[in-house]
Amino acid sequence: MLDTASQPVIPPTARTEPSATGAIRALGSNPATAPIVLHPGDSISARRRVLYIVLLGALTALGPFTIDLYLPAFPVLEADFQTSAAAIQLTLTGTMIGFALGQLIVGPLSDKVGRRIPLLAVTALHVAASVFAALAPTLGTLSIARVLMGAGAAAGGVVAAAIVRDLFGGRRLVVMLSRLALVSGVAPVLAPLAGSLLLSVMPWRGIFWVLAAYGTVMLVSAIVFLPETLPAARRGGKGATTVWQRYASVFRDRVFVGVLVIGAMTFSGLFSYLSASSFLFQQSYGFDAQQYGVLFAANSVGLVIGVQIASRLAARFGPQWVLAFSTASLVLWGVVIVVFDQLGFGLWGTIIPLFLFMTSCGFTFPCAQVLALDRHGKAAGTAQSIIGAANFGIAGVISPVVGLLATGSGITATTMASVMVGCAVLGVLALWLLVRPRTVERLAP
Repeated sequence: MLDTASQPVIPPTARTEPSATGAIRALGSNPATAPIVLHPGDSISARRRVLYIVLLGALTALGPFTIDLYLPAFPVLEADFQTSAAAIQLTLTGTMIGFALGQLIVGPLSDKVGRRIPLLAVTALHVAASVFAALAPTLGTLSIARVLMGAGAAAGGVVAAAIVRDLFGGRRLVVMLSRLALVSGVAPVLAPLAGSLLLSVMPWRGIFWVLAAYGTVMLVSAIVFLPETLPAARRGGKGATTVWQRYASVFRDRVFVGVLVIGAMTFSGLFSYLSASSFLFQQSYGFDAQQYGVLFAANSVGLVIGVQIASRLAARFGPQWVLAFSTASLVLWGVVIVVFDQLGFGLWGTIIPLFLFMTSCGFTFPCAQVLALDRHGKAAGTAQSIIGAANFGIAGVISPVVGLLATGSGITATTMASVMVGCAVLGVLALWLLVRPRTVERLAP
């Protein structure tokens, strides 16, 4: 059940004309509401397409950088505020919950009023909240600022994916979304490396000033370079669907619900690692902040490999079959971490299977997103907001479980990987019980 609303047949006598976003429109009695007859992005120049990839990728990365850039500062924050590791982890949970709730607002709003207004307004909120965090005098104040920062970063990922869906479809959609998935997958891994480098030259508050500057650059760039890609005829108005109707339409789709669970569980496994790794590698294995950052950079290579190979395999064999491989791999490598830790294999017994786990995450992210968005082009903002909210909201709830399991004994590779395995098993069940790969149609050209 692929969405074909953006590909109506052109009447033989119709005259065509390119739109501002590069779409080809059939001109009839009312050109303003004339249907898009080709994917708009098909007629965009290669140079313009690269610009969109760079800008939309940077907007997508704003969320992961907002969440993860301060991870290496967890031990410093713990000492500075004289609190527990669990209390510091709650600031991460608050950020992800804010990010999830922000997406639930921004996504449907972007389907209703267009992409630009929500993007600009919420990104401006991110800049203000980042300044608030940099000046926070207490942990409670910082926690409030982090929730607002999460909400302010929500527009980037939602609107970027919706813009891509506005412009592209079929196999080209796979390629474009794989580029965004590469950013959203690698950014959480590179962010701690950048954070550790920043900590070497500035106090932890400087990280939030950097995020404020990043948000400002994104805000100005969006104002200057990003056009409105949602035609007025497809926004709210007479005959348009309501927010609740759009939510209902995507949740009635069994495949969408299945890949939603797969994506959320994969993200939860990834963030369980991210929230625990600072304590595991710096306190248990004796890494300093720079060594910890290098470890994250190495793992980012696995994500890059996974995303790039997955985009090619998905276009050839179908994303559902790539997910069949990747979800099983997540379970396998999570179990290997637990077994190797129990056998006393030490640091390398954790790092090597962890790299392979991250590679499997890279295979999973773009395929889950493609299956979800390709089926719901007319509600792309709503669909992406649900994906993002599920990913970050559920991950925000699950990631502190590692700390709870480690209460009294400290965080170990086993406690971290146990949560990762549990999440991966739920992803496998969602694939075979809800998505059912044999029932999913091949992607359109």
